[in-house]
Amino acid sequence: MSTYHFFHPIEIRYGDLDPQGHVNNAKYLTYLEQARIQYIKHLGLWKSNSFIDVGIILAEVRVVYRQPILFGTPIQVGVRVTRLGNKSMDMEYILQDSASGPEMANGSSVLVAYDYRSQQTIPIPDHWRKQIATFEGLDLQQSPRTG
Repeated sequence: MSTYHFFHPIEIRYGDLDPQGHVNNAKYLTYLEQARIQYIKHLGLWKSNSFIDVGIILAEVRVVYRQPILFGTPIQVGVRVTRLGNKSMDMEYILQDSASGPEMANGSSVLVAYDYRSQQTIPIPDHWRKQIATFEGLDLQQSPRTG
């Protein structure tokens, strides 16, 4: 899969910079999180204002830095789901200069469906599975990886 169907713009704030004048490495995780939440909202999967109702936890994240991001660079984050398991899903991200297109970084994460009230993992809800699969053009059959 090579196409991103969802992009979220990111404003680089002065406070995001490190002493070298580029975006601090830790801020990339915040940018991925912002885009991930907007993706979930865009698909209509989060309808309340409570984080307890989102029903996912971040189990793993990876970022590959390609180029430094400087203050004033217009950035967008592409988000896509590449695998729907029983209780988990894989997401991929691309951070790119939205004006000129170069990839600044990319990343991936594993999200686990979670019931915060009972404090246990749960299967990905069917309406989430259908909405994501339709949006991404994924097969509803679970991938070989467990989870």
